[in-house]
Amino acid sequence: MRLRHLLALSNPRLYTPTNLRTSYYWRTMAAAAPPPTRSVKILMLHGYTQSGPLFQAKTGALRKTLQKAFPSGIELVYPTAPIRLTPADESFLAGSTGKDGEGKGGGDNKEEQEIDAWAWWRRKGDAEPYTYEGLELGLSHIASVLKAQGPFDGVVGFSQGGAAAAMVASLLEPGRREAFEKQYKDGGMRYPESFEADTGYMEGSVHAPLKFAVSYSGFAARGKNPYHAFYEPRIATPILHFLGTQDVVVEEARSLALVKACTHSEDKYVVYHPGGHFLPSTQKASVNALIGFIKEVLQGEEESSKEEESVEDMDVPF
Repeated sequence: MRLRHLLALSNPRLYTPTNLRTSYYWRTMAAAAPPPTRSVKILMLHGYTQSGPLFQAKTGALRKTLQKAFPSGIELVYPTAPIRLTPADESFLAGSTGKDGEGKGGGDNKEEQEIDAWAWWRRKGDAEPYTYEGLELGLSHIASVLKAQGPFDGVVGFSQGGAAAAMVASLLEPGRREAFEKQYKDGGMRYPESFEADTGYMEGSVHAPLKFAVSYSGFAARGKNPYHAFYEPRIATPILHFLGTQDVVVEEARSLALVKACTHSEDKYVVYHPGGHFLPSTQKASVNALIGFIKEVLQGEEESSKEEESVEDMDVPF
């Protein structure tokens, strides 16, 4: 049997016509589309049990590749989540991997050891729908970074950070506050106060709407829960989703639920990579997809800007 046939059997999702077309599309875009003529700034959200510095170290190869792909400059900002985890209350840290990489809140051991492991929230419950304890705190911390270090063009997140990246993109969209207010009457959470600010942005949000988001092994909250307003109406910000064919931490169905919650849900926005629960920072196909996606989004922005400038320069008879 030929090698490619063996590969297809071991990783069937990689070699479907859809995923092959997707990889080809982004590879072409990465090679052909011109890079933006200005510097790009991206917020990087780490996964559960990680930290900003650790996520920065793990994406070192990717950062170097992006710097070459965007010669006008690219800045990646790596904050650390505000919730500190301990082996005493997180089974994930004790060697038992949670089903979706979020772990479970647990014991009350007073001799909790401090370690460099952090989270944007703690998952509560043994089955969906889960409750995300501390979510407001995590979002508040992200809002403070947006305010202090922005403006950002986009956000990239891994695992729990991938889920948070989609939430942040959603919160910054026009009309999202109204969606939260509407669903609050039916048990939904309130629009986070930390995202409301008198900054002059549309609707007084803490930051302008993001141009793009990228979710590696991210997921959406499913079931009857307080978080529907993040996804209803669907997220309009372009999001590129990366899923590992061997990922046993985040269920594929949870990741695909996030895809379905986006208006940009065409096949090209879902990229499968041959691996498990990690960010493929050295896999050429995945890196090309990321570069091609960012170029496509920002190229459209520059073209729109040029069109607006050209209209303003026109002589009009009034």
